[in-house]
Amino acid sequence: MSSSSIRPHMQWFNEARLGIYIHYGLYSILGRGEWTMYSERIPAKEYAKLADQFFPAPRCAEEWVETACAAGAKYMVLTTRHHEGFCLFDSKYSDFTSAKCGCKRDIVAEYVEAARKAGLRVGLYYSLLNWRNPGYFEPEKYPESYQEMIDTIHKQVRELMTNYGKIDLLEYDGGWDAKLAKTRAERAAFWRSHELNAMVRVLQPGIIINERACTDEDIVTPEQEIRAGEGKMSESCMCIGDSCAWGYTRFNPNWKTPVQLIQNLVIAAQCGGNYLLNIGPAADGHIRNEEYTRLSVLGHWLRRNEEAIRASESCDLIGSSRPGIVDLNLQGPWTCKGNTGYWCIFRWPGRTATAVKVGTPVRKVTLLNDDKALPFEWNADTKRLKINGLPALPPDDLCSIIKVEFEDVPQLADEPDLAEWING
Repeated sequence: MSSSSIRPHMQWFNEARLGIYIHYGLYSILGRGEWTMYSERIPAKEYAKLADQFFPAPRCAEEWVETACAAGAKYMVLTTRHHEGFCLFDSKYSDFTSAKCGCKRDIVAEYVEAARKAGLRVGLYYSLLNWRNPGYFEPEKYPESYQEMIDTIHKQVRELMTNYGKIDLLEYDGGWDAKLAKTRAERAAFWRSHELNAMVRVLQPGIIINERACTDEDIVTPEQEIRAGEGKMSESCMCIGDSCAWGYTRFNPNWKTPVQLIQNLVIAAQCGGNYLLNIGPAADGHIRNEEYTRLSVLGHWLRRNEEAIRASESCDLIGSSRPGIVDLNLQGPWTCKGNTGYWCIFRWPGRTATAVKVGTPVRKVTLLNDDKALPFEWNADTKRLKINGLPALPPDDLCSIIKVEFEDVPQLADEPDLAEWING
């Protein structure tokens, strides 16, 4: 998606490229992930006792925001209510909230204040489904429970859109039916999603809404994968650890390395999309060192190389992990802005780097943040770009970037005869 086609209210989102997700709730006390209530079939009354143990540390929201800033994020998203039904905000329509139980604090209000103070855009997550409602699982059997659930959703979303000032992003979740039998249109009708989002847009003009209430909105939000949005902007949501550990999981040895996080960010940028990276604070609201240190390394790299990432456009050129591309260039993916391409190299090739299927003539090549021109050869017949004079060792230990100025927007060249290159 080119920058010229971005709608005005989406400009900040397109420029950001990196956001931080916060999954926090009663499940954080158990330390076994955010699906524990359902996956272990803990009865609602038994699970509700956790609310009296919910005591996040003072100013923990400020810690989340400081961590997001250290990572180089431009926005955040907080789970205001997850599938367990516990609200981190003060609601007239539920007693199962952080404002009425345990700490008796409005965590959403603390988060919004801290994020705004730091200059970050504010995103709120809200789960449509609620495991405490029998009417979610069996709406025909428990029609009153179903109706109460729907009414509460609409009233609580209204509260979130009314009580906390300007909200930049609304991320729904839980839009599926319990039996996974309904079509997308039927699910939208089940939640009365069109009516819900019409209300949101009246209360919050300019807000960005995701697609998980089963209506076509502003962005798509794939989980644990990076893919283009097919006409809409994409926000790839991922965990730092295992894919099933959004909420705090005490034993989670499968941490992604800083390089993996940077690779995911770059590939999302190559698709013209964002990377929403999740952290799960512990029961006391503090962030683990394993998460902070990785995010800090990511932030240091991003500050050095943000020209190649912020407001990037979808790039045609071959990258190391570009979805749908088989004939890969082994060094790394490309991002671009207009006529400028940024080759983000994770596997440094040495003094010479060669890119293939480059269909647009090249004007100039430099290392990012270095104006010294590098010698290069671009062959109009073979469509091969050979860059010489590179340092033997990578300029950046994590990911080095070569900046290439083209005569036009860089395009991937066709290869009608796949065997032609063999004979030169």
